[in-house]
Amino acid sequence: PLAKVPVLALDDGRHLGETRAICSYLEGLYPEPNLMGETFEARAFIEMTDRRVEFYLLGGIMNCVRHTHPGLAPLEQPQFEDFGRSQGEKVREVARWLDAELGRQAFVAGERFTIADITAFCAIDFGKVSDIRIKAETHPHLAAWHARVAARPSYKA
Repeated sequence: PLAKVPVLALDDGRHLGETRAICSYLEGLYPEPNLMGETFEARAFIEMTDRRVEFYLLGGIMNCVRHTHPGLAPLEQPQFEDFGRSQGEKVREVARWLDAELGRQAFVAGERFTIADITAFCAIDFGKVSDIRIKAETHPHLAAWHARVAARPSYKA
């Protein structure tokens, strides 16, 4: 109805939109291995972390790219370059936070791979469209985590 993707067409004719809702639906159908937590407590902390990554890392990267990339200027009218650059700076602050978290734990939301890792990985790769790069010199834990996730068979598929 909003002319946006992704949308999952269900067998009963209904359509489910929004990435997180689709992921929740699919995890209900295929609960193992889960990406959103087994207990209510685990689900709450994984969702909190995923939201932080989505809003502050991915959202900042998206705003930076939308407002600074010359190829998007025709689509993003008006394009606010100062705003875009400021979003890029905020993303760098979030990357420092995430790097510190990954210095204390193996994955974004704790000790196992979750949806928060998928969101963060996609965000970081999307940031490559702009000048936002994760470098081992400035973000060693984040860079090591990114390499581990990129080595997973699911990434290579």
